[in-house]
Amino acid sequence: MADLFAADTSETDRARPLADQLRPRSLDEVIGQTHLLGPEGTLRRMIASGRLGSLILWGPPGTGKTTVARLLADQIGYTFEQISAVFSGVADLKKVFEKARFERLSGHRTLLFVDEIHRFNRAQQDGFLPVMEDGTVVLVGATTENPSFELNAALLSRSQVLRFESLSLDDLEKLVTRAEELTGAALPLDAEARHTLLTLADGDGRALLGLVEEVLASAKEGETLDAATMLTVIQRRAPIYDKAQDGHYNLISALHKTVRGSDPDAALYYFARMLDAGEDPLFLARRLIRMAVEDIGLADPQALPQAVAGRDAYQMLGSPEGELALAQVVVYLALAPKSNAVYTAFKGATSVAKSTGSPTPPMVILNAPTKLMKNSGYGDGYIYDHDTPEAFSGQEYFPEKIGRQKFYEPVERGFERDLRKRVDYFERLRAAKRGEEE
Repeated sequence: MADLFAADTSETDRARPLADQLRPRSLDEVIGQTHLLGPEGTLRRMIASGRLGSLILWGPPGTGKTTVARLLADQIGYTFEQISAVFSGVADLKKVFEKARFERLSGHRTLLFVDEIHRFNRAQQDGFLPVMEDGTVVLVGATTENPSFELNAALLSRSQVLRFESLSLDDLEKLVTRAEELTGAALPLDAEARHTLLTLADGDGRALLGLVEEVLASAKEGETLDAATMLTVIQRRAPIYDKAQDGHYNLISALHKTVRGSDPDAALYYFARMLDAGEDPLFLARRLIRMAVEDIGLADPQALPQAVAGRDAYQMLGSPEGELALAQVVVYLALAPKSNAVYTAFKGATSVAKSTGSPTPPMVILNAPTKLMKNSGYGDGYIYDHDTPEAFSGQEYFPEKIGRQKFYEPVERGFERDLRKRVDYFERLRAAKRGEEE
């Protein structure tokens, strides 16, 4: 007799999120990650060998890490167990380990998938080591954060890190096509709107399918949305960016290096991306000031005043008007002549200062505020440079213990080209003065 209260299976399927309905049933159906799942991919080679080692799957959200872990277990006949570091503690881990030991006695191996593994603390991560070493479980951890910073060295040494990449536009288009085939309805978007939708997903397949659901639910019958209309009916997806983690460090590194590389267009792009993701403009202003002194220095002495003025202008105007002042600084610094001569000289001077102790400066340049000090030779023989014809005495200023050092070497570009001439002039004059003394 049929159960009158049983749910309609077709209705239940339609109620499931599109991302769940389209979840691949085999590794061949996985879209993207061809460097891992292609014919010569790392995971394909592991599967062919019939033995799977512990893995850390590292990559952005929505790139297939969970799906691949589950399919790997199916492919090689392992029992699949899944926990999330967000909701699980030590007690949960012990239960999973005990179950895996029982499975092992029955002749079955267990693949333990740990989502967000970086959220376990160091002690909890150490708890995996014994069951990994004795073969109780094959650990497959997933993380969106850099494993080098978030996972124990001991755990990393027992695992192979596999990098998952954001899905390309071609990959995302394949995913949309599958969604259309499943739903039996073409997306009501013109070509530009369709491209915009793919771009909004930002390489995240799960997010794309969520956007597809929004479009299908929002469009009226017979309506075709253009890009502008589509953006008004769906929620714009925030860029993947964590101001305290990889996204932050990756983009600020890219901004700094494009300024150093004199590419104003790329620099503006990364600057705009960080602002769009919610980065603090004053953080960017501070970093621009650093670029001015580290990478430009005296090749363009106006770089530092420009950077400081940009920060002050932002503080006065606020957002969004003040951000234009910072954008101007980005372009100015990118186009300025570059020199790290002062930066290098300061590092060299700091190294010598730390390694040579506290030698006394030459007595000739020490002040003699008391009679005793004057009688002891403080300041004896000092030549006031302004009283010489060249306003240059050529006296030795380094402590006798360490002798003369060379730190600052101007480059042959920008303002430092003139400084190079001045440095050479004073070195020749100093040598001439020494010759006179001899």
